Amino acid sequence: MTDVYATPILTARETARYLKMPESTLDAWLASAHDQPLVHAVHPAKRGWPRVPFVGVVEAHVLRALRDLGMSMSDIRRAADLVRQEFDDPYALARKRIATDGVALFVKIADDALIHARDHQVAIADVLADHLTYVDWDDAGNPQRLRLRDFPAGADVVIDPRFGRGSPVLAASKVRVEDIVSLWRTGEPITSVADEYGLTTELVEDVLRRAA
Repeated sequence: MTDVYATPILTARETARYLKMPESTLDAWLASAHDQPLVHAVHPAKRGWPRVPFVGVVEAHVLRALRDLGMSMSDIRRAADLVRQEFDDPYALARKRIATDGVALFVKIADDALIHARDHQVAIADVLADHLTYVDWDDAGNPQRLRLRDFPAGADVVIDPRFGRGSPVLAASKVRVEDIVSLWRTGEPITSVADEYGLTTELVEDVLRRAA
């Protein structure tokens, strides 16, 4: 079993690439200069090895929604700190409760003008709620799986720490996206790639369209 809070599964660069966000932004969120970093990390086994656990991937996914609204780094930090304090939980940004009470709390923060988005309260609720539909939790409220929203609808691609060592995989077959792309880049035609992994050519095309 992979510990979603303590087992590193991705590097910062991989996390930023999969979430389609600037690596410099994620590095700032991972920085430990503050008492509580915006995105949790663990000490890598070796320099350059993975340091982002699955909980950190989900935290970055949630915070990316706030960046999509144009919020500043300082505003995002204040919002994250308030959410964690309200729930008395350092991982509150990645718990199931964020999908219910958390959205309402973010809107309340905006209403109190702690976030400079008073005119965008509806957008905050809509954007956060939309992002959170891509997160699956277990019965205890812990993050379990993250679907990558930027892949075409026909390709259900997820980050699930139980499969592919944290690398994005196809939800149904658990085939790693990286393996599909690598085989195609060797010069194999799409039909051969599809046959190799028991997939349809349409699905392979969808994956390659986004990943490659």
